[in-house]
Amino acid sequence: MQGFLDPAILFFVFGMAAGALKSNLEIPPQISRFLSLYLLMALGLKGGFALAASGLTAEVSVSLGVGIALALIVPALGYLLLRRFLNGFDAAAIAATYGSVSAVTFITAVQYLDQRALPYGGHMAAAMALMESPAIIMAVLLANWVRQRDRAPGQSAPVGKVLHESLTDGAQLLLLGAMLVGLLSGEAGQVAMQPFAGDLFKGMLAFFLLDMGLLAARNMGQLRGRSPWLLVYAIAGPLAHAALALGLCAALGVSAGNAALLMVLAASASYIAVPAVVRQAIPEANPSLYFGMSLGLTFPFNILLGIPLYVHVAHRVLG
Repeated sequence: MQGFLDPAILFFVFGMAAGALKSNLEIPPQISRFLSLYLLMALGLKGGFALAASGLTAEVSVSLGVGIALALIVPALGYLLLRRFLNGFDAAAIAATYGSVSAVTFITAVQYLDQRALPYGGHMAAAMALMESPAIIMAVLLANWVRQRDRAPGQSAPVGKVLHESLTDGAQLLLLGAMLVGLLSGEAGQVAMQPFAGDLFKGMLAFFLLDMGLLAARNMGQLRGRSPWLLVYAIAGPLAHAALALGLCAALGVSAGNAALLMVLAASASYIAVPAVVRQAIPEANPSLYFGMSLGLTFPFNILLGIPLYVHVAHRVLG
């Protein structure tokens, strides 16, 4: 219950309520974009400052390795399962959506840990960046394979172009660049940037989650009349992915805080980067499925229930 009383979460709930009531309340797209970039920049700085203080350790390497493994395993398993009741293009698009990550979910989880003074590594921001692209690339390769199998020449997506866009996405570059700035500037930079990356962070996150609540409520309608198995996957899939992350972390000795964030990343679903790329690379896929599922169901579930659950289980199992 304490998680629901967090102001940022309450603003998300308020946004969902306003959206469900069909209010004309909205955040202009330019402001929403600014808030997203601010949060990524602040998160990158925090991660860089933490890395400057801790240095490169075995824990860092193992955590990053687990993140990359999850970024490959989750979309592969998702495609194999979804292909049983969807066509290849929709299965690839949804697998990419759930194989990639949600930066806002991750940022909310970081704030949740900070509020409770639970330790975690700043390098987890790098893990988030590394986990974003593999699922997109895999989905494009799968879609091209389906096209070739169906003998549809001339329709293959340019994998090289998609790969370039995935790896040079502006938001991802900002995150990594801010992390590098934090790493190089260290403690002095942290003191200088505290008003920007620290004091403003909570309010900016609350404002952005208000916008996300509005979007989530307005996209739930896209799932009406869809297969109930898709609705099940939108909730059960993230739970299974989080359990997989927990198992890998337990086997490799990852700390509880870092394991909790890896669970959050594995359980999250992209609703910004992946839909933007997939809409161009796999035009045969139905956007109302992968976008509606990730933003209409999985994102609210993770923000309201998933994050407290993953953090509690990680600390209960790993101490």
